[in-house]
Amino acid sequence: MAGEPQADCLFCKIVAGEVPATLVRESETTVAFRDINPQAPTHVLVIPRAHHPDAASVAAADPQLAADILREAGAVAADEHIDDSGYRIVLNTGAGAGQTVFHVHAHVLGGRGLNWPPG
Repeated sequence: MAGEPQADCLFCKIVAGEVPATLVRESETTVAFRDINPQAPTHVLVIPRAHHPDAASVAAADPQLAADILREAGAVAADEHIDDSGYRIVLNTGAGAGQTVFHVHAHVLGGRGLNWPPG
């Protein structure tokens, strides 16, 4: 069920402290940690503490939580000193878009030029 921790979800386990991660920020509603397979010098994931499978579902179920994720992504960029040079926030939705963990997460990427189009 959306919002409740899922026993088989890697990110729910990170939120619970059952799986280690390199945390960079925490708020009441979110956790941010370094990606284990970084695609840029700065690559941090921002996840909600509550389980939602993807960006569309969190936006529909809890618009304030969706806003919290984006706010924290901006705070990560400021903390990592990439806010002046530019950064990208990516929310993959569905396996065809590259989502591999089905707990919504925003990728904060920066520290190098990011070409367009991505992929």
